[in-house]
Amino acid sequence: MKHNYLIKFSVAFILLISGFKGISQTNYSVASIPHQAYVLPNQAVISTLDDQYSNVINIGFGFTYFGNTYDQMIVSTNGYIDFRTSLANTISPWQVNLPFPNSTINNSILACYHDMNNGSSNAAAGAIAYAVVGSAPYRKFVLLFNDQPHYGGSCATLKSTFQVILYETLNTIDVQIVNKPVCTAWNSGRATIGILNEAGTIAIIPSGRNNTAWSATQEGWRFQLPQIAQANNFIFCDTNDDGVETFDLSTLYVAAIGTTSYYQTLLDAQNADNALQNNYTVATGVSNTIFAAAAGVITQLNLSVINCTVDYDLDGVGTIDEDLNADENLANDDTDGDGIPNFLDNDDDGDMILTSVEYAFLNSGRNTNTLRDTDNDGVPNYLDNDDDGDGVLTINEDYNNNNNPADDDTNNNGLPDYLENTVALGIDGHNLNNAISLYPNPASTILNIENTSSEKITSVSIYSVTGALVKELKNAEAVQSISVSELQNGIYFVKLQAGNQVLNSKFIKK
Repeated sequence: MKHNYLIKFSVAFILLISGFKGISQTNYSVASIPHQAYVLPNQAVISTLDDQYSNVINIGFGFTYFGNTYDQMIVSTNGYIDFRTSLANTISPWQVNLPFPNSTINNSILACYHDMNNGSSNAAAGAIAYAVVGSAPYRKFVLLFNDQPHYGGSCATLKSTFQVILYETLNTIDVQIVNKPVCTAWNSGRATIGILNEAGTIAIIPSGRNNTAWSATQEGWRFQLPQIAQANNFIFCDTNDDGVETFDLSTLYVAAIGTTSYYQTLLDAQNADNALQNNYTVATGVSNTIFAAAAGVITQLNLSVINCTVDYDLDGVGTIDEDLNADENLANDDTDGDGIPNFLDNDDDGDMILTSVEYAFLNSGRNTNTLRDTDNDGVPNYLDNDDDGDGVLTINEDYNNNNNPADDDTNNNGLPDYLENTVALGIDGHNLNNAISLYPNPASTILNIENTSSEKITSVSIYSVTGALVKELKNAEAVQSISVSELQNGIYFVKLQAGNQVLNSKFIKK
């Protein structure tokens, strides 16, 4: 159907022709995420020998990794994905004795690299299996290592279970450790989680997980590149399930620097050839890239149409209900500011509690007026990063430091601490929470920042409850106050970067 979406964005985020690759293809970050293991429907089982690479496996979609796009991979029985498909059915490394990067493995995703004895001759070995779940253009390739016995004498009774998930279009990588015990009798118990570039010169690895002895249960990690600016992403529902949507480009995106023309390719935009008509049709399940040109500046725009009956992030919130700002564009609803829209994010508020857990109702019927809001601040728990309103973020009430606040109950009354405002212990590891404060709160004109920590604040970002970035200050070392007079009354989230730590706070504009 034809649809004129009256959405206009300024050219606050633009990519110049001279640097059009935009985001670095090696600038990955790694962060803890909530644990969520996927069930694999119609899984395919990989048949391999011990210490061996599998046959070539089709991913099912193009996956971009360190700047290269792959649609095939091989799998090592020792816990990793390898994009060097020429090594299929050959011996894979098992001696875990060097930190990464090193010369033994490269162009690989180390889900949980350690020596395992999972050949077909070992009757105790579980399956290595994979499946593609979800719908285009946001499918997931899920690889499962289930009940994989460790190698070596007394270690053979121990088993590891873990998954690695590759995201279509986002090109994000998740590692989910269900259970990984440690046995120091073989390879000193060393294991590694991480990603390695094609040359083997770059390794992105979580702290404490590089060729060290460690154990973990229900642990999650995410590797991702900086996401393209939300203002340049447009994701809409196929409103009448006819397989297409037609956009009026002249109202979809408007640059603030002059008349805008639109092109199918970068080359056409550079040469000002073959301009597109304003009525532009996108097929459902397809992610299209076009280019807007105005006053010599070229901006990449990404347009997608999706089937909104699909719950892409499996969080229980209907995709259509994740359009919090009600502008029909799902791409700019990102409550926690992590670069992943809510409809693809299984932790919408970034508090390490799955949205599927927090999306709870006070009574049956799922009336949107009865969503659970523990602190009665008007923000339901699944969108609130301080669920009990005690001034300590939910993520900072993880007192046992296992990246899961849901199992912390320090007074043993059966209620998790993150839902009980009489428990606010604080954590030494999150010292920014006590060293940096915002006042007054509520604020009407000025929000002051008091920093008594030894770290300099490098950036300040303010988000609405819908996830929209409403204000940003970079190079903020000398900033002691922020004008908020132009903001509408309501609740806002403030993200402060100081050193290698991030502080998330909440304030009310009145």
